[in-house]
Amino acid sequence: MATDDVSLTRRGFGGLGMAALAAATLGGVTKFGISSAHAAESGPIKIGILHSLSGTMAISETTLKDVMLMLIEEQNKKGGVLGRKLVPVVVDPASNWPLFAEKARGLLTSDKCAAVFGCWTSVSRKSVLPVFEELNGLLFYPVQYEGQECSRNVVYTGAAPNQQAIPAVDYLMKEDKVQRWVLAGTDYVYPRTTNQILEAYLKSKGVAASDIMINYTPFGHSDWQNIVAQIKQFGSAGKKTAVVSTINGDANVPFYKELGNQGIKATDIPVVAFSVGEEELAGMDTKPLVGHLAAWNYFMSVDTPANKAFIKKWHEFIKNPKRTTNDPMEAHYIGFNMWVKAVQKAGTTDTNAVIDALIGVSVPNLSGGYSTLMGNHHITKPVLIGEIQDDGQFNVVSRTPGLVVAQEWSPYVAETKDLIGDWRAPLSCGNFNVKTGKCGGASK
Repeated sequence: MATDDVSLTRRGFGGLGMAALAAATLGGVTKFGISSAHAAESGPIKIGILHSLSGTMAISETTLKDVMLMLIEEQNKKGGVLGRKLVPVVVDPASNWPLFAEKARGLLTSDKCAAVFGCWTSVSRKSVLPVFEELNGLLFYPVQYEGQECSRNVVYTGAAPNQQAIPAVDYLMKEDKVQRWVLAGTDYVYPRTTNQILEAYLKSKGVAASDIMINYTPFGHSDWQNIVAQIKQFGSAGKKTAVVSTINGDANVPFYKELGNQGIKATDIPVVAFSVGEEELAGMDTKPLVGHLAAWNYFMSVDTPANKAFIKKWHEFIKNPKRTTNDPMEAHYIGFNMWVKAVQKAGTTDTNAVIDALIGVSVPNLSGGYSTLMGNHHITKPVLIGEIQDDGQFNVVSRTPGLVVAQEWSPYVAETKDLIGDWRAPLSCGNFNVKTGKCGGASK
């Protein structure tokens, strides 16, 4: 669904709760805990940065720490927020999923961070989710993910499946006439759940089970010779074949290298990736990869005044004109600006007040237009398909005509097809069943 209308048109709950939201109080006791909106607030505001700076995910996450430091520095030059300086608190969960939870707890209890920007993998987000819900913290999560979740304590600024995975499949079906599908992913929750949705979607489009191959590998997997040979064999059956890749982290480097070693070109078996952007390509020989695809909501090559200004600031801040920008960086840019606007709107950093103020906030994105935070705590986004170029950039070959509203629960999975999330009063529910008229409780 591509639209510039920011109402929650999906399954008819667009206007629910707007009057109640407008009348909501910012102080007192709420169902989500004690609100301190009217308490005196002074001194610096701490912002948590929860990204892996070591381990297998450092290749992707380090740059997100850097962009957060830039955004905080820029905001402090404007006078901070509510006249208070922002102070970043950087921790390294080291690609260790239990350590993410431990570090998150420290950011909320010891450091008293007003908001945390972090995580990449869904397993890291799942690890910290109970901590944020228990302590009523606020996490801004900037990476595409599998959906099937809608927490009051998370703002999902990355893409849901209908804002990345499904449009990518549609593009390959239409433009390349793809009939056989290899769903290749790292072995954890994001690829498995995304592929569950994609498999159901492909079958709904008439694709036979025998034309779908699914493969998972561990984090950091390096020996791709046999797997790539299997993909090559699967693609030799006389039907156009494509790889849909949810491979994450540094395993992408040997995977793409092996594609080149075995002579698999984009014209033969195109690969569309959901976790490979400019930062990952910076460490690869991209010449054999020309023509392979990625689906994101932003590319560095997007030609807009806002993006040019962002890249200029980024290069000035990082002091390296060769450093790239990418989609999760833009998601942090959007999420941070939404948080600033919501705090200014609420007049406080109190979590309950900020969560209420966030819904409906619109800020510019870098691809063109404004992204809005909906009642399901996901943002509206354009969907872009890009072809890898030999300079490590992407040529945008497809773009939705407007912004796409996220489907937090997949309509293609039987267990979730009747669920919606809407955190506005009076619904205030992350998994409301529109058939039974009942809220299932907090998403886990």
